[in-house]
Amino acid sequence: MIQIYHNPRCQKSRTALEYIESTGEKIEVIEYLKTPPTVKELTAVLALLKVKPLDIVRKKEALYIEKYKDKSFTDAQWIKILVENPILIERPILVSGKKAAIARDAESLENFI
Repeated sequence: MIQIYHNPRCQKSRTALEYIESTGEKIEVIEYLKTPPTVKELTAVLALLKVKPLDIVRKKEALYIEKYKDKSFTDAQWIKILVENPILIERPILVSGKKAAIARDAESLENFI
């Protein structure tokens, strides 16, 4: 089963979901803007991605520019910020078993599947 942290308003997220559906894989769609991940869930996803919280922040997002750009936070603080402001989380994120990927392009999507 593949979990996709999905935003239906995002073209890259919709493309990733369509691609996964076309493979016949079982999918769990998590609309993370409606149901944000918990601190524990996001921490687990970051561990699978092998990245720091700042690495999955959408730095072109208005909220980031207005409130967080050029400020320094610990990883724990970033995780809390992301959980409280899920619009800042890069998308789509795919999780399956012990692997995860940010599937913003065809190559990362194909490599994940």
